[in-house]
Amino acid sequence: MELFNNSTLQEIGVLLIDRKETLAVAESVTSGAIQLAISNIKNASRFFQGGITAFNIMQKFHHLAVEPMHALEVNCVSEEVARQMALNVAKRFSSTWAISITGYAVPAPESGGQVFAYYAVAYNGKVMSCAKIDPQEDEPVKLQLFYANEVCERLKDALLVK
Repeated sequence: MELFNNSTLQEIGVLLIDRKETLAVAESVTSGAIQLAISNIKNASRFFQGGITAFNIMQKFHHLAVEPMHALEVNCVSEEVARQMALNVAKRFSSTWAISITGYAVPAPESGGQVFAYYAVAYNGKVMSCAKIDPQEDEPVKLQLFYANEVCERLKDALLVK
């Protein structure tokens, strides 16, 4: 069973290595799945700077400089939080590119009983794309893998535009 879209991942690796650009990751709902996927790309050490998995508001504030008042209002799940996570993980790791995701893998009262996530892709200090992801899965682990693959696909799309 293939957990990740290997062709997408290898294309990301080739593009980043050819351009001599780097990547950092900030994630919460995916619990490190994006970092796992990226780290398994051939020659990942040539572009992958590292990542942060931060689950709660305090850690997102401390490690990713997420604005705490807004984060509290939205339970740390919004397009703006995803933007801040991507921009700040790029700074923390001195990376050209950054991707982030925050959301829900299980229904929660704060989410209105829904599962969804917000992702962002940043390049050189600017957000290239940021949007809500509505999942096609409902089992938490499958949902996390779906989110991870979606964000990697969005990164690949942004790399192809640049």
